[in-house]
Amino acid sequence: MKVTVNKIDESNMLFSATILQADLDKEINKLASGAGKSIKVDGFRKGKVPAHVVKKLHGEKLTQDAEGEAIRNILNEGSKEAGLKPNDIIGEPFFKKFDKNANGIEVEIEVSIKPVFELGDYNSIVTKPAKPKITKKAIDERVEGLISAQAPFEKITEDRGLISGDMAVIDFVGSVDGVEFDGGKAENFSLKIGSGQFIPGFEDQTVGMKTGETKVVKVKFPENYGAANLAGKDAEFKVTLHEIKAKTTPKLDDELAAKLLQGKEGANVEMLKEQITEQLQREEISKKYHEELKPALVEALVAKYSFALPTNIVEQEIDAKLNQKASQMSKEEIEELKGNSEKIKAMREELRGEASDSVKATFIVDALAKAENISVNDQEVSQVIYYEAMMSGQDPQRVMEYYNKNNLLPAIKMGIVEDKLFSKLLGLEE
Repeated sequence: MKVTVNKIDESNMLFSATILQADLDKEINKLASGAGKSIKVDGFRKGKVPAHVVKKLHGEKLTQDAEGEAIRNILNEGSKEAGLKPNDIIGEPFFKKFDKNANGIEVEIEVSIKPVFELGDYNSIVTKPAKPKITKKAIDERVEGLISAQAPFEKITEDRGLISGDMAVIDFVGSVDGVEFDGGKAENFSLKIGSGQFIPGFEDQTVGMKTGETKVVKVKFPENYGAANLAGKDAEFKVTLHEIKAKTTPKLDDELAAKLLQGKEGANVEMLKEQITEQLQREEISKKYHEELKPALVEALVAKYSFALPTNIVEQEIDAKLNQKASQMSKEEIEELKGNSEKIKAMREELRGEASDSVKATFIVDALAKAENISVNDQEVSQVIYYEAMMSGQDPQRVMEYYNKNNLLPAIKMGIVEDKLFSKLLGLEE
């Protein structure tokens, strides 16, 4: 079988061939003979089933296997003709043509290879950011926040009503239609007013209460409340305020600074403010990196390099973006799209530019990471996933299983590589 190779561009090739029916029949007979030696068919001894019987029973499967073998031969012969190694081909080859006729099958397969391009001087497009200036006001506000977090609640002696931010020590009894319900009663319960810990409206109605006062608070349970017997119901809570506690702000001195710095040797107020300044600078840089520096650098890199992209990878990216867009559509919009191939085609073309830039950026980052000796191991990926899961209140093990099951780990790894690379280029790791 003769395979013709046509170079579409630097990243795509077209393999063309004709699979003769005679060759297919020969392969089918070979497969049938081989199968006849192992399958069991009633009326025949095992291993002695004639080829024509096997073809009658499994003709469709044999034809598929024969065609599959012919396709593999086309890919192997085409790769050899083009001088490609197995690792050169990326993604899944796809059929441009697969026309069956009496004489065989006319086949055209487009294959894609990883782009090769010169990086040249890429540092010239990188603008390293200046270290952000932190104001005295920002430092003082952070210090106040740290001190406030350390400040204890103490019983007030002044005669005043309850305000937001106070810790109230209360008894409460809840009822619906005059009947108490399970879990609706407590004594000497500490509730920080304004925390949103209780049903909406509860805490607001306790504001202004004084020590020793009893008040009936009227609320409505949310429709999506966890207990089905209470969801959406009007309720009353008899609340008695026993004690009001307020935070007392300690004086900032070297002793408190040492406590806030967790016993760091030689800790003092000046050292605390220096550490807070560095922390605020890191936060500012991180924010600027994600909002400005990273998008600008990606855009500059994509604009700098020009090379042909693997068609199949671009189409996969368009698929992903189209699916993401569809996930945000209403049922009516989805129904309207079904069967409307022209509209789907138009949507794909709208996404092509964005998808192409995304694919190009991926290959550029990969090449730059190799040039800069940037690598990420599996442990680093796990640490990032576990940290983000913990921060969002999710079970890290279940999140890891989800990423594994949906083959998302390579994308997470690529994201980490990208951030390490850009941080190095921008001088953020210094």
